[in-house]
Amino acid sequence: MGVVNIVMVLVVVVVVPIVVVVVPVVVIVVVVVVVAVVVLVVVCSSSSISVVVVVAAAAAAVVVVVVVVVVVVVVVVVVVVVKVTF
Repeated sequence: MGVVNIVMVLVVVVVVPIVVVVVPVVVIVVVVVVVAVVVLVVVCSSSSISVVVVVAAAAAAVVVVVVVVVVVVVVVVVVVVVKVTF
């Protein structure tokens, strides 16, 4: 059982951080790209400043939500890993 436990701990310690780092980064990049495209389309199709402001505010809100979710997930994973490992 000792070897199995060590392997499990290694998997958790190595794989979990990679997933926790890579997934949020990918999500953030996708969100930023989508928002950038939307902003460009809106700016090109309409010169209205209020629309641009609304889109920018929505983009900021999305980024904030993503960051908060990422932080929460990281904290939860760290706590779980610590509990499992020690």
